[in-house]
Amino acid sequence: MQTEDYVVESLELHLFFGRIMKEHAFFLKAGFTPVSPNHSAKAEFYRNEFEKLLDRTVTLSNGLVTGDVLCSGEIVTEFTAAAECQTEKLTGIPINKGITNRSLKLRSCNCSNRKDNCCQVKALNRTALSLLNGLIALKEEILEKVLCCQMFTVNYPLLIEHILREAKLYRKYVQMLELNGTIAVQSMKETECFWNQIMMEHALFIRGLLDPSEEELIHSAHQFAGDYAALLKASRNAQEKIMSADVLTQTKKFRDFKAAGTKGIAACQIRSLILPLLADHVLREANHYIRLLETC
Repeated sequence: MQTEDYVVESLELHLFFGRIMKEHAFFLKAGFTPVSPNHSAKAEFYRNEFEKLLDRTVTLSNGLVTGDVLCSGEIVTEFTAAAECQTEKLTGIPINKGITNRSLKLRSCNCSNRKDNCCQVKALNRTALSLLNGLIALKEEILEKVLCCQMFTVNYPLLIEHILREAKLYRKYVQMLELNGTIAVQSMKETECFWNQIMMEHALFIRGLLDPSEEELIHSAHQFAGDYAALLKASRNAQEKIMSADVLTQTKKFRDFKAAGTKGIAACQIRSLILPLLADHVLREANHYIRLLETC
């Protein structure tokens, strides 16, 4: 095991996906009705526990993670702090906003002290795996109940499938780190297939959550969904990495669309059912994908 790689890859993984998971739990909780108090409580448990995981990750990460990740916009964006404040007020669900403030101040890697953090990072990974096993099971239970018409939630069934796939990818990466000390490099085809599907579904969700009066934005979201559907088909059929340049161009356009949408939702200039934090959430995932494409 290369200790330095293990520490840095683990911390960078949790900085991105740990925040994503706590927000998944947040969105699940916000989507339940009063007849589902037990599931609401379970979602709140995972929201709180992943928030603790992220808090610990930020503490350990200062001076250890790479500048590329910190500057990518996948950890936090210029909108994250305000989005958290607005979303907390709109839902009544608490958010530890200090984590975001500290994330914005993180410094990039100083090669010293990485080995000293190995034991703490290993404990972090074990905690993440335990939490992920539980959250994945909860998402699977919710999806089953929704599909059997035994539960109502404002979240689309496809969205539950969507966040389930992301949680399983996160778990897979943590398992790789614990088994091999590093995240095995996926083929670009695998990466593109996964994230093209995620981007396509983001476009579908945005289209479906916009107010019917937002015809221009709905049309744009519909176009992005179609573009990513075509890219997904092409990447699945590709033998090697041949789509990255086209995908990068498209994802930068979609990132800009999401950024404008996040700004508009924060300013109450767009009619929708999209929480400000959800808008920022999908923007960060686009930024993450762009970094992967640019460093392939």
